Amino acid sequence: MSIGLFTRKIGMTQVFDKDGALLPVTILRAEPCKISQIKTIQTDGYNAVQVAYCKEKFNKLTQAQQGHLKNLNGEGFKFFGEFRVKDPNAYKLGQTLNVQDFEEGQTVRLTGKTIGKGFTGNQKRHNFSRGPMTHGSKNHRLPGSIGAGSTPGRVYPGKKMAGHLGNANVTLKNTKIIYVNEAENILVVKGSVPGKRNNILKLSAPKTY
Repeated sequence: MSIGLFTRKIGMTQVFDKDGALLPVTILRAEPCKISQIKTIQTDGYNAVQVAYCKEKFNKLTQAQQGHLKNLNGEGFKFFGEFRVKDPNAYKLGQTLNVQDFEEGQTVRLTGKTIGKGFTGNQKRHNFSRGPMTHGSKNHRLPGSIGAGSTPGRVYPGKKMAGHLGNANVTLKNTKIIYVNEAENILVVKGSVPGKRNNILKLSAPKTY
């Protein structure tokens, strides 16, 4: 049963489908993933499978990490993530997850961090329109008035203003898998995905619990 993988974004390209339509696609390489912990309602209050990914030398890990991974035959991993499952007994500790659990045409969820764009203004952050550019106007990209006068005499919470943009977790639903390469652990999905090249993305099969 496919539950999910942690993948690394390789880049984007384009392919032709069987009808000759040009499709933009993103290439993902599956990271080495192993089940490091099985959580149940009795022990943790919910059913889930913890997955270790991104290999690391075992002696470079902290003692807590080494103790947690002692059942994985001396293999070391940097990061951990979870997938909710309906039946945790269907999985085994140390089980390897790879792309062969997925098939072409299947829809999945992709979660990752978007590209950070730093501090941006109203036009870029909220798609506001600019001020007039002629007749001596000095308000081209200024925010303008941000609140009332004496009453209430303050700015309401949630006011759309300049600030931090990007670097936020985003989930894409119903992303279609176009191609699966088991030999290279490659998945090709339709469209763009969050983040820049080498970004880690969580790929999960919908309705796993």
